[in-house]
Amino acid sequence: MSAADNIATILSSGARLTVPLAFAACGEYLAQRAGTLNISVEAMLLGAAFGSIAVASATGSATVGLAAGALVGVAVAFVHANLSHRLQINTFVIGLVLNALVLGLTSYLITVSSFTGHQVWLVDVPVLRDIPILGPLLFVQRWPVYLLLLVIPLTWWLVERSRWGLELRAVGENPQAADVSGIDVNRRRRQALLWCGLLAGLGGAYLAVGEVGSFNQNMTAGRGYLVIAAVIFGAWRLRRTLVGCVVFGLADAMRLALPALGVTMNSQLLIAAPYLLALLAMLVFATGHREPRALAQPFQRGVA
Repeated sequence: MSAADNIATILSSGARLTVPLAFAACGEYLAQRAGTLNISVEAMLLGAAFGSIAVASATGSATVGLAAGALVGVAVAFVHANLSHRLQINTFVIGLVLNALVLGLTSYLITVSSFTGHQVWLVDVPVLRDIPILGPLLFVQRWPVYLLLLVIPLTWWLVERSRWGLELRAVGENPQAADVSGIDVNRRRRQALLWCGLLAGLGGAYLAVGEVGSFNQNMTAGRGYLVIAAVIFGAWRLRRTLVGCVVFGLADAMRLALPALGVTMNSQLLIAAPYLLALLAMLVFATGHREPRALAQPFQRGVA
């Protein structure tokens, strides 16, 4: 293969690996703008991946599996939201427990179950697919990729232009003032978590029934933590958050592609590369940028 073909292959793989990160990052971005640092996004991704394959295998429809995966993400978000913002349990503890629970549960279930692989259909756009490099990269993709093109502007509009988004940003910046103005702070935070669960669920389901076509133990492999890093890397701005997802997606693609291209590197270093890049990105780009003032701070009415 020529150098151009190798580059095209890496870019195409990077685009596909970016999709689940971008879905989840849109949700995590919104949740963090509301003041919730959602550690359980890894559980949402992994649970959705398993649920999508299980339902797709049972129904014979990858599309039904994708919808089921989104609902699994919402279910994880519902548990997190109610434990954190109704019972006031530490949100970090809840997130870590949910991540461990879903990892253990899916690891057990995959050993006692047998599923048939399914994938959502491929959308191959005539004429545009023939554009060099960009054609296969943008116009030969599984159909949920095009759904992402709607999710991104919708998320931006919800946060930046809607009244709901204005209230969301208010509870992330100054929940006491938002409460005085009549906004139900914890309700808005629960709603943000549910939106995050829906989008992370779509991301995890896409990874299973879109990209891979099956479920493997711990197949998300810490991608939820990369999503959190992408939001911080992006300084809590959606466009920069998505740039972070692209960077991490390309790093993951390089990790998979380099051995196939004959490049010899330590295998453990290759596996660690996306996470090392995430750490470096946070150190370099997050410095000097302010997070939402009430990020990760619990709210109780009457408590300053």
